[in-house]
Amino acid sequence: MVVIVGTSEPATLRSGFATVTIGTLFLLVSTLLLVGFTFLARVVITRGISTASFDAFSFDYALVQVLLAVGTYGITVGVARSLPYARTDPERRTIVRTGVGLGALAATVTGVVVFAVSPTVGRLLGSSQVGEGLAICALALASLIAATVLASVFQGLSNVTPNALFLQIANPGLFLAFLVAATVEPHRAPTLGATALSFVVPHRGLTFTETMFSYAASCVVTLAAVALYSVRRLPEGLFRGVGGEPSARRQLLVLAVPLFVYGTMVSIAGLGDTLVLGAVHFAQVGTYSASLTVARLIQVGISAASYIFLPVASGFLARGNRRAVGLTYVTVTKWLTLFSLPLTIVFVFLPSASLDFVYGARYANVVLPLQIVVLGAFVGTLLGPAAMAQVASGQARLLAVNASVAGATDVALAVALVPAYGEVGAAVAWSTANVLWCTLCLVELSAAEHYHPFRRDVLVPLAATAVPLGLVLTVWRPHVPLLLLPILALGVAALYVLAILATRSLDEGDRLLLDALERLYGRPLPLVRRLARALAGRRP
Repeated sequence: MVVIVGTSEPATLRSGFATVTIGTLFLLVSTLLLVGFTFLARVVITRGISTASFDAFSFDYALVQVLLAVGTYGITVGVARSLPYARTDPERRTIVRTGVGLGALAATVTGVVVFAVSPTVGRLLGSSQVGEGLAICALALASLIAATVLASVFQGLSNVTPNALFLQIANPGLFLAFLVAATVEPHRAPTLGATALSFVVPHRGLTFTETMFSYAASCVVTLAAVALYSVRRLPEGLFRGVGGEPSARRQLLVLAVPLFVYGTMVSIAGLGDTLVLGAVHFAQVGTYSASLTVARLIQVGISAASYIFLPVASGFLARGNRRAVGLTYVTVTKWLTLFSLPLTIVFVFLPSASLDFVYGARYANVVLPLQIVVLGAFVGTLLGPAAMAQVASGQARLLAVNASVAGATDVALAVALVPAYGEVGAAVAWSTANVLWCTLCLVELSAAEHYHPFRRDVLVPLAATAVPLGLVLTVWRPHVPLLLLPILALGVAALYVLAILATRSLDEGDRLLLDALERLYGRPLPLVRRLARALAGRRP
């Protein structure tokens, strides 16, 4: 997780694959922990507050995610993309100082504005709790913006630790810990047994205010941790060195404008339907958010890879190595299907059991929205990290246009469908916008750079696994005990790997990936070595 340097293409390519592999695995683990902590926090919240309060929490949380992208003003992606292109210390110093300074200003302004308008939002929705929660979230939002900007500096240096460790592990972990602490009765000492029991049966109910303050506190502590890490780990010259490069500041600001539009519209495309649903059918926000949260598990792998793919691809392109970007793109997309396909099979063909397994029986009846958003999420993952490849290639303006089209589509479809169809209409809007956005990015990327995942080595094992399983589960419709759902998902993953091997769907990218895994393991793996030798000399 250091900046990639190298003099020869093979060495640089191996280093790039190692960085992507290690970074993706680290982020994948951290994202799974994020999902786990978030799930446990939702369990504590849903068991501790009323349904109406949970609807208010879900709406405020969704709004914060949109405002988080808006409030960074394109700074985070701009910094992460610009640093790998910087050639001198003055350029890097200017990029970091400009990004951090603008991030601090953005965090302050966004937090103040959200706090000021929170009562108005509550009145418009007819919910005082929405207004109260949003006022508290202003502090959380400002903290998250600042922490995300600091993490983007490390992202530009191909270091995923601040994002993975603090934003994806510490932040939800602290939120969960604060929630559990709030459920302990004041007159009782918080013993280990009482804390464990509160996950299932809290000693007392939470209040909505306690829930929101727990979230805000977790974000403030997270910012403090990221700031301390930055002071200790960033190269001293990035902050204390003398001199700068004004052209680097101009380039960053020019890049940040379309990336601001991109980040804003992507968030609207991802959560605009939820906000429209909240405005029209507020009582359905909770159940719809539950389905959308489950569906986003499908995107965990590709999201983790995209984060580290951006600086690695930018580093390749800065050296003129476009072939390495295309090879990395295909390999990342192919192997992350190993994560998304099993979840898709389980959620689409066993939706009620999946919701029951995750949230409990009272969320298990509304299955059609889950199936719709899961399919939309899965199609998007099959198209690969096209958006980050466009950023690395300098196609920020096209990316902003794509995001604007997707965001407008999501809101327009939600406005048209939600009044009559409720959360089903919201699910259609979300899935359509997600697939449209990913498709536009890939079409433009393929036309300009010829990167795409539609190759035999990707499509054949996918079809060989998904088609037979889909037909069997459609005809058979088995009743699977809840505890066997994870085992079923692992079985699907194993079948996908077997399909790759049986159809000989292997290429140079797989050999480099196996080399990277061997380096990560720290010792020779005979099976890996034999496979690498078998693939030696083959072209993708």
